Amino acid sequence: MRHKPQTRSKVLSADNGVDFVGDVHGCYDEFMELLKRLGYERSQDGTFRHPQGRKLLSLGDITSRGPHSIKMLQFFIQHIAAGVAEMVDSNHGWKVARWLDGRPVTLAHGDEKVEEEFRVYQQEYGPKKASLLREQSRRLLFSSPSHMMVKKNDKLVAVAVHAGIKDDYIGLESPAVHTFCRYGDVAGTGPDGRPIRREWAKERRGYEPLIVWGHDPRPEPERQNGTLNIDQGCVFGGMLTAYRYPEDELVSVPAKENYSGLADTPLTRYTAD
Repeated sequence: MRHKPQTRSKVLSADNGVDFVGDVHGCYDEFMELLKRLGYERSQDGTFRHPQGRKLLSLGDITSRGPHSIKMLQFFIQHIAAGVAEMVDSNHGWKVARWLDGRPVTLAHGDEKVEEEFRVYQQEYGPKKASLLREQSRRLLFSSPSHMMVKKNDKLVAVAVHAGIKDDYIGLESPAVHTFCRYGDVAGTGPDGRPIRREWAKERRGYEPLIVWGHDPRPEPERQNGTLNIDQGCVFGGMLTAYRYPEDELVSVPAKENYSGLADTPLTRYTAD
């Protein structure tokens, strides 16, 4: 077990605009299409930048289930280092980070695809390059903050978080905060093995700041009590969604296919009726 990198800042300026992006899960082609729709352009240093200086903010779960986890890791390693993007912690990100750190974890629910990608990468590029990428990925995932406070003119206007957050937790750090941000308000596991999730957004009493979250896929972006869910299950054949702040605009691109290998996806709960 190696030294855990220091967490990056959990404050992001929205003075030039921010584009929140929902769960990508290795859907790199859809991610690239979404960036183009948002107006990002490749610069001379190879990074994608917005002409107006907007920042890209991922809600986590960039890996697992889909086909291109390594490409997504490489993108955020490069773009966070360049100061043009950020990302918060997430449940799949946390699992992959611990695996990269050599901890005893069971890779399942699509995380095993990340292991396979690294195996193929090492075969193609050699152990030295593979070791470097593993360390860069470990640092990226371990250093991601539990949530991101987005400020405009020094005022807190939005919070980016993977699975949810209580208003009392905003700005704080503790094991309870990290767990809630990664997994949401979970009340055990159902007979089908899926987590039983409490509707934390439905129970929210305040309406500010706006909380933008993912993790629990919905067929369409869902607004409730000052929260906005932008996980539209791209890896399950749904959509990849971005939320543009301060424009209050939603931009989505359709998935090219259902990459998950699951016929009964989380979206089924909302579409079966």
